[in-house]
Amino acid sequence: MGDLKSLNKYLWRYRGRLALGILFVILSNLFAVVQPKMISQALDLVLQDIQSIQMASGFESRNDIISNLASNLLTYGILVICFALLMGIFMYFTRQTIIVVSRLIEYDLRRDIYHHYSTLSQNFYRKSRIGDLMNRIMEDVSKVRMYLGPAVLYSINLASLTILVVTSMVEVSPQLSLYTLIPLPFLSISIYYVSSLIHRKSTMIQQQLSMLTSLSQEIYSGIRVVKSFVKEKQMSGYFTENCDDYKDKSMALVQVNAFFQPLMILIVGISTIAVIYFGGLQINSGAISAGTLVEFIIYVNMLTWPVTSMGWIASIIQQAAASQRRIDEFFDHQPAIPNGDIGQISFSESIEFKNVSFVYPDTGIKALDNVSFKIHKGDKIAIIGKTGSGKTTIAEMLLRTFDPTSGEIMVDGINLKKLDLAVWRELVGYVPQDNFLFSDTIENNIRFGRDQATEQEIETAAAKSMIHKEISELPKAYQTRIGERGVSLSGGQKQRASIARALIKDPEIIILDDALSAVDANTEQEISSVLDKEFNGRTLFNITHRLNPSTQYDQIIVLQRGQIAAIGQHETLYYSNKFYRYLMDHAVLESS
Repeated sequence: MGDLKSLNKYLWRYRGRLALGILFVILSNLFAVVQPKMISQALDLVLQDIQSIQMASGFESRNDIISNLASNLLTYGILVICFALLMGIFMYFTRQTIIVVSRLIEYDLRRDIYHHYSTLSQNFYRKSRIGDLMNRIMEDVSKVRMYLGPAVLYSINLASLTILVVTSMVEVSPQLSLYTLIPLPFLSISIYYVSSLIHRKSTMIQQQLSMLTSLSQEIYSGIRVVKSFVKEKQMSGYFTENCDDYKDKSMALVQVNAFFQPLMILIVGISTIAVIYFGGLQINSGAISAGTLVEFIIYVNMLTWPVTSMGWIASIIQQAAASQRRIDEFFDHQPAIPNGDIGQISFSESIEFKNVSFVYPDTGIKALDNVSFKIHKGDKIAIIGKTGSGKTTIAEMLLRTFDPTSGEIMVDGINLKKLDLAVWRELVGYVPQDNFLFSDTIENNIRFGRDQATEQEIETAAAKSMIHKEISELPKAYQTRIGERGVSLSGGQKQRASIARALIKDPEIIILDDALSAVDANTEQEISSVLDKEFNGRTLFNITHRLNPSTQYDQIIVLQRGQIAAIGQHETLYYSNKFYRYLMDHAVLESS
C-alpha cells in the first residue's frame, strides 16, 4: 500500500462524498445483518408453533395457532423484504458516492499527469518513449481507478460486514463463532503470500504493455519507412515476439488469480462445515436452537462473496500499486527549465549571448562552445553552418527549451532564466525543422498560432507564406483534413503552413529553423521578401544552410563545430570567409 500513499490527497479532496459512501455501506450491511435474525426468529417460531399444533390436535385452539402462525410468518416476510429493499437502496447510494468519486479522481489524475507532462523539459522527451507516456496516462490510470472505486468499495463492504456479522455471531454463540473463525488465520497468510506474487507480476505486465504501446506507435508512425525497406514481416515478427512475452506474463498472473479464488472458497467451505457440525452438536445438547444454526449458516454465506473477493481486491490493489509507482516515477521528474518570476516583458533593446556553451545531457555532445554575439531589436540575423554546427541549438536556447551549460543569455540586460517562460514565448514565433502539424484541418493548424484569428487573417497569413493558392485548389480548401503529423502534405507545403502559423501569431521575434529547405529558390525569395516587409522593425532569426543572395541581413553568424567562425555582413564575409563564400555561390547556382 506504500505506493498508493500519493493518492491520499485525492481521497481527502472528496472526503465528504467518501464519508457518505462509508455511511451508506454500513447502513446497507446493517439491514443485511438484521435479515438472518428475522429468519432465525421465524424458523424458531414455526418449529415451536408446529409442535404446539401437534399437541393441540383435536382441540379448538389448533385453528387459532395456525392463524397466528400465518400472521407471524407474513409479518416476518414483510420485514425481511423491507430490510432487503433498504439494503438495496443504500447500496445504490454507495455506488453513487464511492464509484463516482473514483471517476472524479481518475479525471483529476489524468489532468494532473497531462499538466505535469507539459511542464517537463525537452530533455525529458528525448529520453522517454511516447508509447510509454501514453500507457501511463491511460492504462496505468485505469488500473488505479479500479483501486479507488471497486477495491475501496468492496474493502469497506468486507470490513463493515465482517464486523457486523462477527459481532452478531458472538452475541448469539461465542463458542460456535470460534469454530467458524478458525480458518481465518490461514486466509490471512495466503492473502499475504499471493498478494506479493500479484504485485511483482503486475509490474512486469505494465512494463511490457508500455513496450508494446511504444513499439506500435513507432511502427505506425514510421510505416512509410517500414514499407519502403520491405520490413513488414520482420517488424510483424518482432511485434509478435513482444506480444507473446506479454501473453506469457499475463497468463502467469491469471494462474495466480485462478489459484486464489478456489482457495478462498475452500476456506469458506471449511467454515460452513464447521458451523453445521459443531452447531448440530450444540442443538443436540440444547445449547442453541435450530434457528440459531440457520442464522449462523446464513452469516457464513453472507461472508462468502466478500471473503472470496479478497483475492480479486488484492489483485486490483497490487496492480494499482504497480501502476501508481510508474505514474509517480514521472511525477518525480521536475522541470529542468524552472520558470522565471518576471512577468512584465517588453523586448525593446537587445538579445545577447555571453560565452554560451551547451552540452546535451543525454549524449554528452558539445553543441555550442563559448558563443558570444549581440543583436538589437529589429535586426535581421542569419545563422548558417553545416549540419551539427549548433544552429538549431541556438534556436533552442532562444526559446529556452534548454538552458546553457555555462554562460548567459540576456534580454534587455536581464538573464533569460529570470523571465516568465509563457510570457517570453508569446513574443516568439518559431518554425521548427520538423514542421509538426496536427491531424486536423489546415485552417485549424494555422489558427494554432492564434486562437482568435479570423478566416480572412488565416488566408492572409497563408498568402504571405506562399501556400494560399495551393490550399484553395484543394477540394475542401482550408477545411481539408491532413493526416497525422501532416503526412498528406509535401515537405514544402508543411514548411509553408508552419510559417503561416508563426506569422499569424504576429510575434516580436520570429525564428526560422531551416524552415525553407524544402522549397525552391524562387519561392524562398518570395517568402523572404514578404518577411522583409512584414517584419520591418521586428527581429528575425533565419537559421539555414543556405542564404538567398537578395536578402539583406544586419548580421550573418557563421558556425563551425559549435563555435562562431565569422560574424559580420555579407560584403565583408564573402571576401573574408571561404565557407561563407562557398554557401553563397552554391545558393546563386540553385536560383539560376
